[in-house]
Amino acid sequence: MNLFEYIAMKIRDLRTSYGGEGISQEALAAELKVASNTVSRWETGTYRPTIEDLDKLARFFAKSILDFFPAEPDRSDDHIAALLRAAKQLPPEDIDELRRYAEFRRARGLYDGGEKPRAGRKKAGYP
Repeated sequence: MNLFEYIAMKIRDLRTSYGGEGISQEALAAELKVASNTVSRWETGTYRPTIEDLDKLARFFAKSILDFFPAEPDRSDDHIAALLRAAKQLPPEDIDELRRYAEFRRARGLYDGGEKPRAGRKKAGYP
């Protein structure tokens, strides 16, 4: 399974399990202010959501944007420890925004690791 197939599966799983009963593609599209068939196309891999779309989805489902990507091995180093020390002095709302920013940056790095996503339909033979 490639990255975009994984993302499509996660969007579908989050949507169908939302609130225990799921949310329709049309209702989710309305919440995200995208065309009504866009969610369907994300879920089938016909369209690739942008990193900004993934951020909107993550915020809507109250999940980390990194949930849309396969898990990576855990790593820690001095830079992370320094960031944590600095974050301890921040108010809770700033910590949440800092976490979201770090997750967004990491997701963007994972997403942009290959080619830039293209708007519209995939071309024949395009992975």
